[in-house]
Amino acid sequence: MFKKLLSWFDNHSVQLHAHRNVGKNQWLSIDWLRVIPFILIHIACLAVFWVGVSWFALSFAIGFYLIRMFAITAFYHRYFSHKAFRTTRVFQFILALVGATAVQRGPIWWASHHRHHHLYSDESEDAHSPVQHGFLWSHIGWFLSSQHFTAQVENVKELSKYIELRLLDRFDAIIPVLLAVGIYALGNGLESTYPDLNTNGLQLLVWGFAISTVVLYHATFTVNSLAHVWGKRRYATTDQSRNNFWIALATLGEGWHNNHHHYPGSAKQGFYWWEVDFTYYGLKILAMCGLIWDLRTVPVSIRESRKIKQQSKQIA
Repeated sequence: MFKKLLSWFDNHSVQLHAHRNVGKNQWLSIDWLRVIPFILIHIACLAVFWVGVSWFALSFAIGFYLIRMFAITAFYHRYFSHKAFRTTRVFQFILALVGATAVQRGPIWWASHHRHHHLYSDESEDAHSPVQHGFLWSHIGWFLSSQHFTAQVENVKELSKYIELRLLDRFDAIIPVLLAVGIYALGNGLESTYPDLNTNGLQLLVWGFAISTVVLYHATFTVNSLAHVWGKRRYATTDQSRNNFWIALATLGEGWHNNHHHYPGSAKQGFYWWEVDFTYYGLKILAMCGLIWDLRTVPVSIRESRKIKQQSKQIA
């Protein structure tokens, strides 16, 4: 039991005895005791019926959702997974810290599995392909399973050389715990100093951490589960990735998923001006501040190539 509890905070303490192949008994590979924190944070959302709501708590939850969604899309995805821009080692660590507040493991783990997804997108080896393994597994099952608990270090060798990233990856739960404590303390402080806000520690914890994180979870997961079955295909990629405006709104631009699979290295996933990509707009601001540079975008020749409509006209 002690080892199980330790595994919530130290990923190196986990003893894995799992099959590598995802088969019909895939759900049996989930160590339910180890994933209790993931379950509890969902249950914690029900506490809203006891703590109530205030305009401040709701605004805090929305703002914190947007900040952490940007951290996942801009930092974990476009930087750590695809190197779509460059920065300093110090700011790289800051990006990793902010990304860890989203409670989606560390940057090495996140990037390693995402790169694996691109290598085998919608093939049987793709851990979260809804085409191969069904909606529920692609949405939440795959990352709860033991066979996907460890990072695939061979996919992220350049990231693994940084000791600060390795430590953050190993003890990734510490950042969310400190964050939750900080939010609770902030709520308590506001209750006594600004009573007109009508908030308190528990209310801000439920809205600002639990509800905000759960909504963030499932909005992010839709890119794996829904963006491969719902939407339109502009490019003839080898997978079933699709562009979806609604997913793009919820994820600050990640819904242009067919665009992304056509050219993964672009920091801008909305290839055309009408494709809203708030993450790219945020990255442009960081670039103007000199914190990042060399933002990669899709070359026009590649953007206009392999379009399905063009191919259909040629065949006709």
